Amino acid sequence: MRDDLVILRPEGLYCPAGDFHIDPWRPVPRAVITHGHSDHARSGMGEYHAVAEGLPILRHRLGEAAVLRGYGYGEGLAFGPARVSLHPAGHILGSAQVRIEIDGRVWVVTGDYKRDPDPSCAAFEPVACETLITEATFGFPCYRWPDTSAVVREILRWWDRCAAAGQTALLGCYALGKAQRLLAELAQVCDRPVHLHGAMVGLVNLYREAGVAMAPTIAVGDEPRGRELAGALVLAPPSAFGSTWMRRFPKSQVAFASGWMQVRGHRRRRGVDRGFVVSDHADWPGLVRTVRESGARRVLATHGQCEPLVRWLGEQGITAEVLRTELGGGE
Repeated sequence: MRDDLVILRPEGLYCPAGDFHIDPWRPVPRAVITHGHSDHARSGMGEYHAVAEGLPILRHRLGEAAVLRGYGYGEGLAFGPARVSLHPAGHILGSAQVRIEIDGRVWVVTGDYKRDPDPSCAAFEPVACETLITEATFGFPCYRWPDTSAVVREILRWWDRCAAAGQTALLGCYALGKAQRLLAELAQVCDRPVHLHGAMVGLVNLYREAGVAMAPTIAVGDEPRGRELAGALVLAPPSAFGSTWMRRFPKSQVAFASGWMQVRGHRRRRGVDRGFVVSDHADWPGLVRTVRESGARRVLATHGQCEPLVRWLGEQGITAEVLRTELGGGE
């Protein structure tokens, strides 16, 4: 539509009145970034505008040459006639929704978000708007997350069983967001150290420097060569599974922590012994709740399984459509 506050261009989502892009996938002069995951924060932008809390993650990902501008949650900034503010998304540390107001009209771009409690980042904040651009990574009604504290207790019991059998408990999870959330959750129920794949160490340290309380950690690479780590819990990114790094653990069980683990077929395709349902994205009830709380009369769904959500919203009398972007599918 000609009067849309945000439109889709080859570089990504674009606000013409403010002359800025949101999470662009090709280089642009000015980018507003929702969070530090690589599909949302890509290299080559002239300027990056993001929540100050997340700037160390962006610096880690983008390098010293990147021009970063940081803002507090709710702080207003003006790009021409566009009044822009960033609001907690509850996805990872420093994640944000982008609120855009022009001549009294308000649009919100959620970026990635979740509605469940997470001790490692600020909680999601509902933002009223007339048009909502929402992610729909888990846009099927079957996705309904269990209580995370109960899942963490399951992880502890699995770890104990592995230890009793003289095995290493290898838990796959994403290096940014998921690993830190699990460590923060574990810190609330035990004080045992957790071992980390080297790809996670720097990002975990950034969370610690931001004041996030997490379980004590030991880098696998700091352990003596030849030590098998029987009885240890080791967090590793999915890319480590099937690699030569796994030879370090001749006796192990392998699990994966992800929202996709709610579906048995995904567990089989991952080839893991256990699946733990923990996601940093909204489930179906979270998506529906967010649309309702926004008061939006129009919803554009992107980034995932959009069609079921769009169809359901249409049945509720809400104008909804799919917005195809190059953003990733999440976990």
